[in-house]
Amino acid sequence: MNVDILYEDDFILCVSKPNNVVVHHAHHSRNVAEEDSLLQILQQQIDQKVYPVHRLDRKTSGIILLAKESGFVAKFQELFTNNQIQKTYYGIVRGHAPETKIIDSPVKGRDANVHKDAETHLTTVKTVTVDIPVKPYNTSRYSLVKLEPKTGRLHQLRIHMNKISHPLIGDPKYGDKNHNTMFIENFNCENLFLHAHSLEFVHPYSNEELVLIANFPEDWNTVFNRFNWVL
Repeated sequence: MNVDILYEDDFILCVSKPNNVVVHHAHHSRNVAEEDSLLQILQQQIDQKVYPVHRLDRKTSGIILLAKESGFVAKFQELFTNNQIQKTYYGIVRGHAPETKIIDSPVKGRDANVHKDAETHLTTVKTVTVDIPVKPYNTSRYSLVKLEPKTGRLHQLRIHMNKISHPLIGDPKYGDKNHNTMFIENFNCENLFLHAHSLEFVHPYSNEELVLIANFPEDWNTVFNRFNWVL
């Protein structure tokens, strides 16, 4: 597997992570012997060690920023901490989502007993009604949503979409299994439909304004064609 490199300079590497690839293995991970992490794939691909600035869920595809030296990480992490980086995701969800909505429901942190404030701004981009029955209805409805997280909690977008009854398609934990099955049986698509599409920020070393974009995976193009959605 080769990973698409979207941007590179002396300080950072920006790549597009495929679905179902873990960024790096946790200590004592049982999967270490079975699969390569994104960091391992990149080290083989570019013959250089890189250091993640932030994370994406295993099941989420899209843009991720990596530093070329461990000493560069902090400056880029400050952008996330200080909300100086614009993160834009797209998702395909069950039902016709609201035109716009701010979701500010707390979510559990990595310590499952502690809830932390979380905020997501949602904009619905496209909707469709499909003549394919999904129990208990004779048709099925979907939305393409743009999601802008203002915080970075674990599984935040997946939890927030479930919270407003518009779960992401392909989400095995927070989703709707009937609609997930519909996408598998009719479109041969079983990946999570959550894609980290773009990052916008001022480079902390060069002061250059960057807008970095990761193209949608092939599954998305399949669904866009079936639903006649054009961005």
